[in-house]
Amino acid sequence: MTYTGRCACNKVTLAITGEPIGVRQCWCRQCQQIASGGPTHNAMFKAEDVDIAGELASAHWTAASGNTLSFTFCPACGTQIYAQSSARLHIKTMRLGAIDEPHGLKPQVIIWTDDAPDWAVFDPALERFPKQPPAPVPKD
Repeated sequence: MTYTGRCACNKVTLAITGEPIGVRQCWCRQCQQIASGGPTHNAMFKAEDVDIAGELASAHWTAASGNTLSFTFCPACGTQIYAQSSARLHIKTMRLGAIDEPHGLKPQVIIWTDDAPDWAVFDPALERFPKQPPAPVPKD
C-alpha cells in the first residue's frame, strides 16, 4: 500500500510505500510538549519506504531512554512530519497528522503511560507500556 501526506502549508510532501511496522500513541514528556499537552500518534515505517520532498528542519534532544531523538518538521508551518531515534535509524516514526486521510491507521499500543497526566484517557482495548517497549521488528 502507498500512503501520501503533506504539511499544513503543502511545502513538504511525502509518499510511503509498504505497511507500518507498528502504530503507537506516545505519552512521553517530549511528545506531550510538541503535541500541546496530549500524546503524539505515530506510524513506524522502514526508513527506506519513506520519500519526503521539501525543506525540513529538525530539533534533537536526549530522551528518557538515553537515545537521541530527532523531530523533523516543516520550517514554514511547523507541522511535525516524523521522529527518529539514534537507536533505530532504520525506522522513521511518521506523525499520523502528516499522512493524508483516509489512511486507516490507528494506534495499536500506548507507550510511556507513566508520563501521562492524571486526566489522560487510555483506550482499554489497547496494550499499554509504562515506559519504552521493545523495538518493533520490521517485516520483510
